[in-house]
Amino acid sequence: MHTATDATELLKDHRDAIDRLDAILVYTLAERFKQTQAVGRLKAEHGLPPSDPDREARQMARLHALATEADLDPDLAKKFLTFIISEVIRHHEKLQK
Repeated sequence: MHTATDATELLKDHRDAIDRLDAILVYTLAERFKQTQAVGRLKAEHGLPPSDPDREARQMARLHALATEADLDPDLAKKFLTFIISEVIRHHEKLQK
């Protein structure tokens, strides 16, 4: 059984790990958006549509498999990717104008 002091130290360790993971998520998301901005510029330069429903469907299936493999709720992963894709498309549409 843990004492309150032990629990406080364990809580701090967990929170420190969460903070590090949050930083990884933010920097990874920033890098992902840099790549999608490059894709958006390329699409705009060549008159390609801002969205690619076939790729999006493949990505959803791929993410579902990855989430299952990682023991993450696939519905949570789908919601997350859906949000990201909608932001990417919004950026691509802005570049088309």
